[in-house]
Amino acid sequence: MNILLLGKDGQVGRELQRTLLPLGRLTALGRKGADLGDLTRLENILQTRHPGIIVNAAAYTAVDQAEADADTAYRINAEAVQVLADYAWRSGALLVHYSTDYVFDGLKAAPYLETDETRPQNVYGRSKLAGEAAILESRCAALVLRTSWVFSAQGNNFIKTVLRLARERDSLRIVDDQRGAPTSAELLADVSALAIAAWRRELIAGGLYHLTASGSTSWYGLARHVLQRAQDNGARLRTGPDGLHPISTAEYPLPAPRPKNSCLDTGKLSAALGLELPDWTAHANRAVDQLTAGGADHGR
Repeated sequence: MNILLLGKDGQVGRELQRTLLPLGRLTALGRKGADLGDLTRLENILQTRHPGIIVNAAAYTAVDQAEADADTAYRINAEAVQVLADYAWRSGALLVHYSTDYVFDGLKAAPYLETDETRPQNVYGRSKLAGEAAILESRCAALVLRTSWVFSAQGNNFIKTVLRLARERDSLRIVDDQRGAPTSAELLADVSALAIAAWRRELIAGGLYHLTASGSTSWYGLARHVLQRAQDNGARLRTGPDGLHPISTAEYPLPAPRPKNSCLDTGKLSAALGLELPDWTAHANRAVDQLTAGGADHGR
């Protein structure tokens, strides 16, 4: 089985190279090999590679920049996804695609179900929702996995930013009225491979699923956890957990509105795969340990 991975250089793509390799003949492409903004080139890659499984970990993820660059966001997050879905429908390939909590407005008090009404509040969320619709309306074989608050020891993410700023500053102001489940790229890649294997054995139906770690916290809560773990590891920090100050979203305005509730109910996927997703702290600890264990200053 030929497997085509798009977005190999991103946080999730790096981990997927590890978990997809045992499942077939893997071709992993980054932006240089497959720029999703070039739709003609993307179509040519599909016709040349003939993948039986396409895993799309590529996306336009510059949330604030998307407010002023909607055309590019839609081309990558929706139009390119339409190309992938059309190919999957014609060829019978499986398309695995990652979406986001930003398709919701964040006003629900409880975790969001797959069946809840979507109401994205920014361009990024609307473009990702359009990509979801392109896949589901194409009726191709697909696993659409919504996730949130992705991190790893590689790439750019909140955990690495907090550690960097804690080395540079004497205090930090962190938003405390947005909640979500910090989810590691490692977990996403592991469960994605399990889902693909289960789909091939007809043990799981295609469709839309939520995939995050269990539990939840705020950005402030995550930052405190990260700095406490780093401090316990002997990391050299100017700001520890007690140097953090909780603030509201209104005190930290950004071009793109963020949902205050990013929690996703993962019961559907957990039941389908027969697994219990770990609490967010398990992988967060692992990432912080990789970045700070032994007092090493890996962030510089």
